[in-house]
Amino acid sequence: MAGFLVHNDEIRRQMLDEINCSSIDDLFADVHSGIRLRESLDLPKPIGEIEAKQKLQSLAKKNASSSDFVYFMGGGIYNKFVPSCVSTITGRSEFQTAYTPYQPEISQGTLQSIYEFQTMICNLTGMDVSNAGVYDGAAACAEALLMACRIKKRTKVLVADSINPQYAAVIKTYAAAGDIEADFIPLNSTKVNTDCLGCLDDDYACILVQYPNYFGSVEDMQKINEIAKEKNILFIVCADPSMLSILTPPSELGADIAVGDIQTLGIPMNLGGPSAGFMAVKTEYMRQLPGRIVGMTKDKDEKRAYTLTQQAREQHIRRDKATSNICSNQALMCLSATIYLSVVGAKGLREISQNAIEKAHLLAKKLSQIEGVEVLNEAFLNEFTFKLPDYINAKEFLAMLETKNIFGGIYLGDEFAQFKNCILVALTELNTVDDIYKYISELKSE
Repeated sequence: MAGFLVHNDEIRRQMLDEINCSSIDDLFADVHSGIRLRESLDLPKPIGEIEAKQKLQSLAKKNASSSDFVYFMGGGIYNKFVPSCVSTITGRSEFQTAYTPYQPEISQGTLQSIYEFQTMICNLTGMDVSNAGVYDGAAACAEALLMACRIKKRTKVLVADSINPQYAAVIKTYAAAGDIEADFIPLNSTKVNTDCLGCLDDDYACILVQYPNYFGSVEDMQKINEIAKEKNILFIVCADPSMLSILTPPSELGADIAVGDIQTLGIPMNLGGPSAGFMAVKTEYMRQLPGRIVGMTKDKDEKRAYTLTQQAREQHIRRDKATSNICSNQALMCLSATIYLSVVGAKGLREISQNAIEKAHLLAKKLSQIEGVEVLNEAFLNEFTFKLPDYINAKEFLAMLETKNIFGGIYLGDEFAQFKNCILVALTELNTVDDIYKYISELKSE
């Protein structure tokens, strides 16, 4: 590779002379000697491009793809089909920018894609206004709680313990940093214990409930909303947007704020990310939305134009007036979701969800027919929790399945003591009926 290096000794000498340095050591004199590397890096010997490619391919083969496995894992990230056109369009150079343009109105295409995303989120949730997105579902939940505290001028929030435990961890971090007290409502089996809500005091700003919750159950949202309204606190719904094609939209449940993660909308599983979160609210709370909102207007020639209409973040306004320190809206991920929704359409989204739900209920039915196996959910969609009989160790069962290229679900006993020997399974449109019978066959052989 030496022939490709532009900096030979003569060029280095010229550059050093230009900045009045006698040597490389002189150039780095301000760097403390204790942290300067004096010896050569311990690197392997140079190899040719063919050898390098073969080496990298052999390393890559150590990773397994979800396509190599039968997949029953969910818990926040789902094995969904992503149409090829999504990556084709998002891969265009005009969308893959390194950073937000500082003159956003010059990027009308980017602003239009964000505007379309906001519109689709409003259509799914039934809410009045959506922002341009946040980091992920967990961040959306935490930001919604902070937002509720600002609106109500209170410092206590209530969260259903049936929320994704990773979301709960992020919420606790935000709450600790913001001097907010986050209390969690205990569980009653796979749903939140609504009996605990009757004795709420007036210090709470809001209640946050996942829909469906982490265990796959659909909570009694109507009852929770009635309690929230009675107590004069905000009702925050964290929803799976793909399932809003089936479920009642948060707006009709009485939600003041709707949030969630959009991974189920055209974003592949990718070693844990990236994904993106959405936030949508009633019009009266629009000014408290963190992040950005893109609006549509007309220019002086009466032509349609897009513009940033709100960006109440600390990068643009006084820190004490900012609604959040979030400076990124995950525009590329939101674009993926926008393309996905455009391609599948409302009818297609419903059919995809219905397909997954029917398979999940088939698996649940078959599991229930095995002596000692108990499905714990009363009402669920494409994800549910079941308990294995004592003579089958759930962790060992999942490990056995993995040796047969089956990811059989998430063991819940490590996170929740009350769910010892319980497994959370999720099905999508990519699961087949054969997958289900294979799962059942393996369980029966235990």
